[in-house]
Amino acid sequence: MDKLKKNPLSTQIDLSKFSGDMFVPATEDEKRQQDVMSESTTFFKDGMRKLFKNPLAVGSIIVLVCIILTIIIAPMIVPYSYEEILSVDGRRDKGAKNLAPFTYSKAEQQYIDKGGTRFPHIFGTDEQCRDYFIRVIYGTRISLAVGFFASVIVLIIGMLYGSISGYLGGRVDLIMMRIVDIIYSLPDMLIIILLKVVLDERLRFTPGSFLDKLGTSMVSLFIVFGLLYWVGMARLIRGQILTIKENEYILAARSIGAKPGRIIRQHILPNCLSVIIISTALQIPSAIFTESFLSFIGIGVKAPMPSLGSLANAAREGLQSYPYKLIFPAIMICLIVLSLNLLGDGLRDAFDPKLRR
Repeated sequence: MDKLKKNPLSTQIDLSKFSGDMFVPATEDEKRQQDVMSESTTFFKDGMRKLFKNPLAVGSIIVLVCIILTIIIAPMIVPYSYEEILSVDGRRDKGAKNLAPFTYSKAEQQYIDKGGTRFPHIFGTDEQCRDYFIRVIYGTRISLAVGFFASVIVLIIGMLYGSISGYLGGRVDLIMMRIVDIIYSLPDMLIIILLKVVLDERLRFTPGSFLDKLGTSMVSLFIVFGLLYWVGMARLIRGQILTIKENEYILAARSIGAKPGRIIRQHILPNCLSVIIISTALQIPSAIFTESFLSFIGIGVKAPMPSLGSLANAAREGLQSYPYKLIFPAIMICLIVLSLNLLGDGLRDAFDPKLRR
């Protein structure tokens, strides 16, 4: 067969014009260098990797971990309880009122001089001769517990309501969103106060139980979170689902007979993961601030159970004489809320596809 003539405009290289040592087979090492394969990852792993590259988010995580470890370990070390009135040799120590940090009363100092041991009052004492450090620790516990519990309530209700409304659409979506608009118009603080008044008369808890220690004000706060605060989450998830459900893979799932519940769980909600994580993370500081505000105005946790807001409210009376009593709970509130807000911003930057660089 005659040799085919090469088109003069072709970009094919004519190897006959080059020497034999110019083109040599690639070695095995060179072949392996060409096999550029990225590590298998998931959306969550990729987001967490980006999160830990954010110094502010990492710093916030460290601060939150330190706070959580402190409120867990401190009650095991400090021999006082949040409601214990200080005593020496079985007698109430009346001189232990409003002590400065790391100081002892006269009775305690005499007891130490006789060879006894006394754990220091790290933050001093309050007006009722109770150790202030352990009260701040328990107040932090209550505030964090309220924040996380409220965020779980908001997440569950908002995710279910928004998923159903967004997926079904049409008249169902119209009716459900009008209900959301009505709930948006309700004043949450007024409802909390009204619920507290009603529950004070109607609701009775087992004496000594956790709910009895919290009081009806905190129970009404949890009820209001379940009734009102989920609407923002529901709207965000509904908006995401209205966009996602028009994609081809949702149509494919419908065509093979997948039920709506399975489509929402397996195909839609995983694609709303960024919105869910970000909204939940930002809901926690909002709940903590709401609880602190209610406790500050006197309708928070039931005494003697402390919270950061109630401690700050009690510190107002002696602000000029004992300013450190306000500083300690205020700093704790600022650290928690600021850390959670920075962590929420870091989660948004890491998991929101629109913000990825």
